[in-house]
Amino acid sequence: MTINVVIDKLKLWLYLPLLCVLVGCKDSHVEHKINLLLESQLTKVNYESTVILDDVNPLMKPESGLLPSHRIIAYYGNPLSKKMGVLGEYESKVMIKKLNLEVKQWNQADPNVPAISALHLIATVAQSTPGTAKKYRMIMPDKIIEQEYVLAQKNHALFFIDLQPRHDDIKSLLPRFEWILKNSDVHLGIDPEFNLISSKAKPGTKIGTYDASDVNYVSNYLQEITTKYNLSPKILVIHRFTKRGVTNTNKIILRPNVQIVMNMDGWGAPELKRGTYRNYIVPEPVQYTGFKLFYHNDTKYGGKLMTPFDILKLDPQPLYIQYQ
Repeated sequence: MTINVVIDKLKLWLYLPLLCVLVGCKDSHVEHKINLLLESQLTKVNYESTVILDDVNPLMKPESGLLPSHRIIAYYGNPLSKKMGVLGEYESKVMIKKLNLEVKQWNQADPNVPAISALHLIATVAQSTPGTAKKYRMIMPDKIIEQEYVLAQKNHALFFIDLQPRHDDIKSLLPRFEWILKNSDVHLGIDPEFNLISSKAKPGTKIGTYDASDVNYVSNYLQEITTKYNLSPKILVIHRFTKRGVTNTNKIILRPNVQIVMNMDGWGAPELKRGTYRNYIVPEPVQYTGFKLFYHNDTKYGGKLMTPFDILKLDPQPLYIQYQ
């Protein structure tokens, strides 16, 4: 059985929570079905062993970190869903070709800051139903994460995992991913929008938030990983599009082996996006800044997708560009 066949089957189960709302089945039933499918199908797939390819691309192990001497161009999403981002919208070969084209355009727009590619996987997906763990999130199987990591390595791209914890605690969730973060070309993203553990709000009724204390825990964890495994600096991307998205930013601690990117995560017409960047990122950049582009949401009301030349007019110029 091929990877594509397994992915197609898994996509059916990704939408089960929505189907169950319509037909009345229980969350535990959904989760049980997903687990059965994963056990029966993923074990039949002949995955290639994960071979660390740090020596292939010299950008993978810069002693002082990738930023600010490089710009990262990332494709974001999940391979099990076409609606969650470009990472799952296209077959992998087509997706990589599109990503490489974006990288080329960025290198043409700003040859002084070399652009490098990245795959940014949503490894913990926010859910509208609590599931048996009552956390309103689904952790992607290691095999899916490994599959995307191997794809990134084969194409000399960086790899990011992104966490949407909902009602889970980042302090208990993050160590679950040490097995992948211990690789030098793997970095991390956290999404305040989906962090509802402090409010215990029902998903969909409130936008989440992270405090500086949460960010400091995460950055310290990454710092310890770099020490433990003798790694080059990790990049920590924090998505933000509201004032309350990240609180007490003046208390965020900068660490020698962690590079923090505050990523503008709002969608809409160019002027709206510039305003979000100006209001919520520029005043509190922490260290470096990022900018997110939505192929569909940014253009669905007739607006145009911002070009590299448009984004390079921003001050400060973003060093992490994410496409969804």
